[in-house]
Amino acid sequence: MRLDEASSAPRVLIYSHDTFGLGHLRRSRAIANAIVACNRGARAMIVSGSPVVDRFAFAPGVRTVRLPPVTKFADGGYASLDGATPLARTVEQRSAIIAQACIAFRPDLLIVDKEPAGFHGELLPVLEHAAERDIRLVLGLRDVLDDADRLVPEWERKGAAETMARFYDEIWVYGLSRIHEPLAALPMEPEMAARIDARLIYTGYLRRDLPRPRAGREEPAIAGGPFILVTPGGGGDGAALIDWVIAAYETDPAIPLPALIAFGPFLDAGTRDGFAARIRRLADRIAAITFDSEIEFLMHKAAGVVAMGGYNTFCEILSFDRRAILVPRTEPRREQAIRALAAERLGLARASSNRACRDRCW
Repeated sequence: MRLDEASSAPRVLIYSHDTFGLGHLRRSRAIANAIVACNRGARAMIVSGSPVVDRFAFAPGVRTVRLPPVTKFADGGYASLDGATPLARTVEQRSAIIAQACIAFRPDLLIVDKEPAGFHGELLPVLEHAAERDIRLVLGLRDVLDDADRLVPEWERKGAAETMARFYDEIWVYGLSRIHEPLAALPMEPEMAARIDARLIYTGYLRRDLPRPRAGREEPAIAGGPFILVTPGGGGDGAALIDWVIAAYETDPAIPLPALIAFGPFLDAGTRDGFAARIRRLADRIAAITFDSEIEFLMHKAAGVVAMGGYNTFCEILSFDRRAILVPRTEPRREQAIRALAAERLGLARASSNRACRDRCW
């Protein structure tokens, strides 16, 4: 705690690079909301690159700072979202905003989501600043990062292990070791491996509860009775899942429950319009919404869930004890597939490959 203030309530800065989808932002929001709920007077600030951060509600005591967004391509490359600004310039702008937020907020603790050095190293100046001022540093990792064949060369190129060993006081893995050990595949010298292992803490999965509903919340009529919730997360890579669900209802009129599809804010507009036309022809058997920032309410009501198996959806499935079919993506990362297959082995969910989805899921 800082000694220059009368209050002992902590200030926590959470960095979330958010180059793709909703996962990093939603995980950071869950952590920030829990911090202010469990610590009277605590304050949290989320510095995020998500272009939809303003569409989420946060608990009192949680502030957000939006970074210039970037977009991720299917081949793993990146560009500035506006298309006109060189990526290097955007990284400079983001780094300056993060540094200014840290100076102004004066955190006691900095939690970094997934990327030890930040997006393209943008966090390194802040890590240096924090280390000089004895700000506690925590790296937070989801349960699964990627397949070892993809993770190892990427993290070696970024010098991730060296950054972890140099800066971070603790490394929190938001999961269980019996599901996956995200750092186990990294080749490290014994001394460095021991230093990192000593800082490693498995927190378990981040429990989700129903938030306080925003004023005037409305839901589709289909949610008034038993239904299947179909969610591809942010939707940027979820078109195949949505297509297969709609095709299942087009093919089999005997499916007993209707479906509610949450397209996600990043689903291509033209693709969404095509899905909407097909859904209208299915009368009351399928309904769709673009996005629900409080999807926990729909998850809690659903009789079952069909999802790709991203981290946050997996946490919600466990928290609300929903029956689930997971149809994970395998590009550009195999994270979802690794998680889904591990969950199936433990009896937590049913997993299906993309190719088998239409044949097996229903």
